[in-house]
Amino acid sequence: MSNLPLEGVKVADFSWVGAGPRATKDLADMGATVIKIESRKRLDLGRLSPPFATPGRDPDASTFFAITNTSKLGVTINLNDPRGIEVAKKLVAWADIVVENFSHGYMDRIGLSFDTLRAINPAIIQISVSVAGRKGPLGTMRGYGNSAGALSGMAALSGWPDRDPHMAPFAYGDVVAPMFATVATLAALEHRRQTGEGQLIDISQTEPLIHVMADRFAAEQTGSGGKPGNRSPHRAPQGAYPARGVDQWVAIAVRSDAEWAVLAQAAGIADPRFATLAGRKAHEDDLDAALSAWTRGQDKRVLADRLAAIGIPAEPVNDGRDVFTDRELIERGHYHPVTHSKLGDTEIPGPPLRFSDSAIRVGAPPNLGEHNHAVFVDLLGMSEAEVRDLTDAGALA
Repeated sequence: MSNLPLEGVKVADFSWVGAGPRATKDLADMGATVIKIESRKRLDLGRLSPPFATPGRDPDASTFFAITNTSKLGVTINLNDPRGIEVAKKLVAWADIVVENFSHGYMDRIGLSFDTLRAINPAIIQISVSVAGRKGPLGTMRGYGNSAGALSGMAALSGWPDRDPHMAPFAYGDVVAPMFATVATLAALEHRRQTGEGQLIDISQTEPLIHVMADRFAAEQTGSGGKPGNRSPHRAPQGAYPARGVDQWVAIAVRSDAEWAVLAQAAGIADPRFATLAGRKAHEDDLDAALSAWTRGQDKRVLADRLAAIGIPAEPVNDGRDVFTDRELIERGHYHPVTHSKLGDTEIPGPPLRFSDSAIRVGAPPNLGEHNHAVFVDLLGMSEAEVRDLTDAGALA
């Protein structure tokens, strides 16, 4: 018997790019049967996103797509073809959950509105993810995770006070919103278990970002906000300081005058201006320069361990290679071995949690249309001739 926590949960995943697939990845890795619906007529932009494991832009070789779509089954359905929509409805009848993050009104236009889904499957749960939610003045807005970064205030509050708003090179909305979508999905499943009722859940990418930055908005309203960069109004020094090597850094934070006295002795910094927090804040540029002069020639890991041993919060700033080879992550089993036809033997991050009595599985992402026969014929009971005819006609493409 399997001990996957979501074994038996069935998901028809119409979502694409990042915000939806990251949520359904969590469900799939925890045991749900997730069928990802795609089309060769309109490729998931995630499949076109670099880096690629092979030369060119092979849609089956995108590592971006791979990481966000582990453990899923993949089918192709042309949702612009009425015959394809009829097959999609079979998946709706099979599923517990439907997930989509298309532009406003798309599901309605193709004949898969929530009312239609509920008529097919009265207990269906639909998760709908968008930049600003489906209701309200911005309900029709089209955009991506970076749009949510701008709308949420994250860009305006990021970076340094003497610079323009900073748009992070990573779409945080595409990562934070799926966490809330996963929680909402589990809550909806429990609600349905108790009542037999499904429901439509509207997830905004912008609101979760506001949620996780609530302290920054509170600080702004009390006059202690702004863009502090790496600094803190309550701690000094605090920041990333240069270490030995090219673009190597160590993060250090001092929480009290007593901690500063310990660090100052270790670093050989005897400047009396730095004895109190007020003094360190008043002369923070000089403080950072003095500390940087000491850290610059030292190995970031050795220094971080030395400081931690004397009670100073410090960690090496890991780059991408460091993260992949980090002993702690490896020993915790963060990376799961996967074999894939285009990626080869590789390792992919799994869910960042551990169960004492349940398992997590991380399977290979699907190639485009890889499981058409397994899903349409074996699962849904369509005949091989019907599937072949619909494929030849472009409805299952």
